[in-house]
Amino acid sequence: MKSLGKLLLGTALAGGLMVPAQAQDVVAVLSQNETGATSYNPVSATLLSVGAWLMYDRLVAKDENLQYVPNLAESWEEAPDGMTWTFKLKPGVTFHNGTPFTAQTVVDWLPLYKGSENEYLFDAIDHAEVVSDTEVKFVMKRPEPNLLYNLSTVYASIPDPAAFTELGEEFGVAEVVGTGPFKLDSFEIGNQTVLLRNDDYAWGPGDATGHPAKIETLTLREIAEASTAFLELKTGGVDMLMNVPTDFVGEVEGSGNLKLLELPGTDLVYMPINVTKPPFDDIKVREAVAFAINRQEIVDAVFGGRGKAADGFLISALPESQIAPEYRMTYDPERANKALDDAGWVKGADGIREKGGEKLKVTLWTQSDSIFRRLSEVVQAQLKAVGLEAEILTFDNAAIRDQYKTGEQQLAVRTYLWDNADILEWFFSGERLYYPNISMLNDPKAEELKAAAMTGAKNSAEREANFRAYHEYINSLYPYAPIYEPVQLMGYNTDRVTLPEPLHAARFNTLGFLQLEVKE
Repeated sequence: MKSLGKLLLGTALAGGLMVPAQAQDVVAVLSQNETGATSYNPVSATLLSVGAWLMYDRLVAKDENLQYVPNLAESWEEAPDGMTWTFKLKPGVTFHNGTPFTAQTVVDWLPLYKGSENEYLFDAIDHAEVVSDTEVKFVMKRPEPNLLYNLSTVYASIPDPAAFTELGEEFGVAEVVGTGPFKLDSFEIGNQTVLLRNDDYAWGPGDATGHPAKIETLTLREIAEASTAFLELKTGGVDMLMNVPTDFVGEVEGSGNLKLLELPGTDLVYMPINVTKPPFDDIKVREAVAFAINRQEIVDAVFGGRGKAADGFLISALPESQIAPEYRMTYDPERANKALDDAGWVKGADGIREKGGEKLKVTLWTQSDSIFRRLSEVVQAQLKAVGLEAEILTFDNAAIRDQYKTGEQQLAVRTYLWDNADILEWFFSGERLYYPNISMLNDPKAEELKAAAMTGAKNSAEREANFRAYHEYINSLYPYAPIYEPVQLMGYNTDRVTLPEPLHAARFNTLGFLQLEVKE
């Protein structure tokens, strides 16, 4: 049962009141793209916040160069034919409830994914075998060049299989049993998560071994409105923002006690186009939208020149993003106007195009926070410049996911956070229609290329080539318009906390919070 103090804290936060952090605690605000998670169950969830990184561990992790480093596994070996992988596990690891982590844990963990949303991560594994208490072997159905990546993702976090089974649907909501550096104290959906330090933790990823976290209590708050979140940081209500909107960068840099930590971004802002909804069932109209977006204007006007214009669906750090020039989507108003002309849409006296007595009017869905609204307004103006009138419809950050599942959207502005080419399958597979494939793309050739990319490669080089071909073909169908590739800007109060710089990690998650210190 929660203490009275925690109940009062939750009530105060829910009511929008500022509650100063206690000296021994850290309060951080989640990024907007991590708000709305309803569970910390890594097996079934399709959205997990940074809290999941902290309550669980994974067999492997990634460093700042996207290279794989030990986590629960201290080493691994792939057979020359790719049909077995052997992992040597760290000894002495225990779950939050005291249960030892062993090779049998891994054997019992993998079957939990059967029939779940995240089963695809381990589809190439036939079964796991215990070699010894600290050694486990994966027997493969086929070679999987992407296996280490899959094992490093937050959705491959390892819960205690016995507790997972016993708690059922309550696991990840009422209770979490992992091996991570923090334990779950309380989870108020849509409001906050309170984590307590795991004092037994001594098996961190990479070089972060041998010690528990330096802070005792971590509160992760969800504040959907970016300006509200920044005001909390500025006035001392919170210690950190996991994502500082570029609108507020100047204020952070001009403040005596606030500082920015800039990390490479692993997310992408884009505009999905529902290929089943008129007028976007016409590929020419989709082409027009793709080339009507002035990405550099958006980078400069909305994001203060930080980040970069996107021209494909994958972040530029990935080799699969390096597609041929003819498949890249860049700002080309002449091409956009010609595509609409070719589709039979003629500009009227008011500048809006018409066809058969019908105006070229559509809806543009967006999220409720200020940056998304502002971005959507710029996109709206850019579409109008080529003769397409878009009405902006705004939804709460969490509710919009359910709205997508209706399939009624035409255009939307949204973002994803991922650093692997398999995100193409997630958002464009014919097996994932409505959500997450809100473009509703279901193309036979795309499905063939998807299968080759996801399961047809025997090695990493072949996998990269297959994903490039898949990426290029998807782009040729224009089921989306790329917009922006952000950097991650974290803001923190230097009077309260000290952050590690440089941070030897791809994201500020386990390694960052293990090194975070509170100033007394």
